[in-house]
Amino acid sequence: QVQLVESGGGLVQPGGSLRLSCAASGSMFSYYVMNWYRQAPEKQRELVATIDTNGRTNYVDVVKSRFTISRDNAKNTVYLQMSSLKPEDTAIYFCNVRGTQFWGQGTQVTVSS
Repeated sequence: QVQLVESGGGLVQPGGSLRLSCAASGSMFSYYVMNWYRQAPEKQRELVATIDTNGRTNYVDVVKSRFTISRDNAKNTVYLQMSSLKPEDTAIYFCNVRGTQFWGQGTQVTVSS
């Protein structure tokens, strides 16, 4: 069992930035491929970014060049740095261990003026 706790969400104006964090429990974090997902109201949950155990990253097209996923294995934490935020980025953001049903509770990001 892995517990995931997201933080860092909030209200930000368009064009602003936020950094989300996801802290994982246990001692196996460095072996996990980690995902960030988001779910907007009345929409399906979508994969936003992935980072593998070697630090290689992948992004959905709509966030490329604006979002950066990173990890700190010493802190058991994965991050999502979000910049140039748009209203359509408004969603609950979740972290996930790829291939598992381990999910955090989510953190709300609202982009609005």
